[in-house]
Amino acid sequence: MTTPINRRRFLRGAAAGLGAVTLNQFLTACGTSETRTPQAANTVPPARPTSSPPTVAAPTAASVATEALAQPTATPLGSPDLVVARSGEPEAMVRRAIAALGGMERFVPRDASVIVKPNICVGYHTYEYAATTNPWVVGALVNMCLEAGARSVRVMDYPFGGSAEEAYQVSGIAEQVKAAGGEMVVMPSMKYVSMELPQAKSLMKSDVYGDALKADVLIDVPIAKDHSLARLTLGMKNLMGLILYREAIHIDMGERLADLTDLFRPKLTVVDAVRMLMANGPTGGSLDDVKEMNTIIASPDIVAADSYAATLFKMQPDQLEYIVAGTKRGLGRSDLKNLKIEEINVGA
Repeated sequence: MTTPINRRRFLRGAAAGLGAVTLNQFLTACGTSETRTPQAANTVPPARPTSSPPTVAAPTAASVATEALAQPTATPLGSPDLVVARSGEPEAMVRRAIAALGGMERFVPRDASVIVKPNICVGYHTYEYAATTNPWVVGALVNMCLEAGARSVRVMDYPFGGSAEEAYQVSGIAEQVKAAGGEMVVMPSMKYVSMELPQAKSLMKSDVYGDALKADVLIDVPIAKDHSLARLTLGMKNLMGLILYREAIHIDMGERLADLTDLFRPKLTVVDAVRMLMANGPTGGSLDDVKEMNTIIASPDIVAADSYAATLFKMQPDQLEYIVAGTKRGLGRSDLKNLKIEEINVGA
């Protein structure tokens, strides 16, 4: 398997100017350049939950000490490769799945800075439309990270079809993150750094959200949904929200999503399959396209998580180019028959 990339190593010497963000680039935040007319949501947000680039300094002694502290704990003996929790409330399923993997302490050391990356693609649908990650799933992860001793937990995405603040509120995620004690963060263009990806095979250079590289822990929380170009949006595809110019991914998408995965390497991937968008993704808009699955998939292996999630759409892992590319590079495993998978019926 490829040696994991040290994020701070990438930031040393990262530089280059950032051009103005065009309207087309803004509209391609979720992987589509088609202009969509926002429509009013049929429901209100969940009431129950609710210029020049920056100069990046070399790591200080304090930052090196923090990095040494924020190392993952050893994998518990007998721990499954992947956990599937079903038939429960979202928070209960998340907690049971993470506990089966060894607990959040396995992924989040004490005093760690954590970024949780959900999919908040649109600003005009509530979570029922399955275009955005379930807010209770995100809130549960924030809560668990803080319980594990995280110093800070920030939640962010780069939405379109409205301002980030509107998307955060309409999705219901902002309310749940605040209730859990986390922080919703708008991603300003000034925080992107232009950098070369030395281990990339296709996306050789990109403007990357610097904080996502500097954080001690990145947790990827996609919603499982249809996508017109990638076929499915899952964990690897969700990392597109951490770069500035998304349209670059549309060329050679499989390899370029693998490039992003190789760069960011989330410590944990939690796929929200509570409500899945089965057609007309990534934005959806009709409840007829939504299927209730009441399922959570969790794994430290993003390729394995995506591979299992694909089967919920009656697809095999080798039908998704980015899973094939990720498997070939050793970024994870897609051989589900040979993985140790634990399935939990939370409602039992």
